[in-house]
Amino acid sequence: MTVGGRQVQSRHHGAREASPRAHRAQPHGDPHVGTAYVALFNYVFARKHGGKFILRIEDTDRSRSTLESEAAIMRALRWLGLSWDEGPDVGGPYGPYRQSERAAIYASTPISSRAGRGVPLLLHAGAPRRGAQGAWPQGAHRLRPQLSRLAAGRGRRPARRRRAHVVRLKMPIGGETLLEDRLRGTVRFDNAQIDDQVLLKSDGFPTYHLANVVDDHLMGVSHVIRAEEWISSTPKHVGLYRAFGWEEPTWIHMPLLRNPDKSKISKRKNPVSLDYYRDAGYLPEALLNYLGTMGWSLSADRDKFGLDEMIEAFSWDRISLGGPVFDLAKLTDLNGQYIRDLAPAELVAACARGASATPPSRG
Repeated sequence: MTVGGRQVQSRHHGAREASPRAHRAQPHGDPHVGTAYVALFNYVFARKHGGKFILRIEDTDRSRSTLESEAAIMRALRWLGLSWDEGPDVGGPYGPYRQSERAAIYASTPISSRAGRGVPLLLHAGAPRRGAQGAWPQGAHRLRPQLSRLAAGRGRRPARRRRAHVVRLKMPIGGETLLEDRLRGTVRFDNAQIDDQVLLKSDGFPTYHLANVVDDHLMGVSHVIRAEEWISSTPKHVGLYRAFGWEEPTWIHMPLLRNPDKSKISKRKNPVSLDYYRDAGYLPEALLNYLGTMGWSLSADRDKFGLDEMIEAFSWDRISLGGPVFDLAKLTDLNGQYIRDLAPAELVAACARGASATPPSRG
């Protein structure tokens, strides 16, 4: 799922409409606290600039994506108060908003037809094997030289032309791919270490990488705001934008949430399901407030602030990349402050809203 926004303003190095949209959370499993974290910063950035908050379901992994998980994520985001202006349930000018419903759009992209025309795309039949003319560097997934020549229209074509095949992105073997990240500056990637990513699977269904880039472009996205774990995939996305001749978005990779021991936040050491926090009596305002302090600060002496205050004061220059620690004790303390600020009738109403957001028991 992508949650993001579209804003109307000048891009800082271009003239087209700016459309920050970057939160990613595929619809499988319980709604994750990391989903809310990145969604919050997308929401705040969009609202800061008078934009629209947009929901896109990224369900290219059909073996894991479920309608139940999709509904759970949407329910959790609504409970938090992060409602969207465009999405699969409310529509919008760039629909459909489920990637599984956009297969015809991906099939119409000029992938195979552009191979061999100076574009780093090619058709690859079957699974690649280690080539006779040299080993792939450190296990990088590279295509055999003869297949590379076929993609460029040279050499003898396979006898069985219609057998199942995949389409891969042909990355350069030498040199570097440079990523300009709004928070991190220039990030360099050795092309020899980047695999030739599958774009279309043998059943014709796109991978996340192709669908995501195509959708972001067609939906006018200008800012991709997502967790830093996606940095390693970004050179492939940069390659795709260049292959299609499209303008790259502004890349913004948020620091990952950490456990107190600095490991990546996980359910083994911290509750990570948004449903857990709702059912345990945490107020959505308190959870959003706490997530807003993860790598960002309103001021040096204030940890308690509302969503409107965060929007008003928001700037990427206040982001710290040090690895924000998700401390359950601090969240619980902040939640207590919010509860004590409520009048009895307000607390009853808050509990009722939490109960209404809880799905019925399956028993």
